[in-house]
Amino acid sequence: MSKQIVAPMPGKVVDILVKVGEEVLEYQEVLVLEAMKMENAIPSPESGKVKEIKVKKDDTVATQQVLMVLE
Repeated sequence: MSKQIVAPMPGKVVDILVKVGEEVLEYQEVLVLEAMKMENAIPSPESGKVKEIKVKKDDTVATQQVLMVLE
């Protein structure tokens, strides 16, 4: 079953810290989002393998927009 990682706030993608196929741990930082001139590390909600990355660096994202999919 797939699990989505969503943006907790609107902002701009500053850095993507993982690649497709990479195993991640629960609470591991997977992406950095800039919001209100502050950089916020976005953690994985659970352990799994990165199946898909739906954003790229410098993308602007909305609250609850899907950033990544884990399997």
